[in-house]
Amino acid sequence: MTATQAFMSANYAGDTLPKAAWEALSAAPKAQLVDVRTAPEWRFSGTPNLTSLGKSVHTISWRHWPDMGVNAGFVEHVTQQIPDTDAPIYLLCKTGGRSMEAAIALTQAGYTCCYNVQHGFEGDRNDQGQRGTVNGWKADALAWEQA
Repeated sequence: MTATQAFMSANYAGDTLPKAAWEALSAAPKAQLVDVRTAPEWRFSGTPNLTSLGKSVHTISWRHWPDMGVNAGFVEHVTQQIPDTDAPIYLLCKTGGRSMEAAIALTQAGYTCCYNVQHGFEGDRNDQGQRGTVNGWKADALAWEQA
């Protein structure tokens, strides 16, 4: 185990790939998906769609647009929408950075199963500088919709 892995595992449940998150959301009735991006990102890039699983995506920004300061009410908003602190929560952002921060914050607030979805919704850029084709939710062809 690397030092980074040890740090991460001590601060939240861990990282998972988008397909593994989808499988967990499919299999575990209590599992929830929280998209922590900003409203402009949801409108411009789209959002995951969990209707085939009988679930909804919780859209709760970890950071505020446009200054990208941390949303001080994030944990409170999650608690209102997901009061079960033992429910598995999968956190998703654009590429996986903000969602890791949010997973750590929720774990510190008492949630026991917070996972960062690696590569996020859009993933890394391809050779042409475009996202959504290399890795991440979209590249894995998981259900999503555009506003």
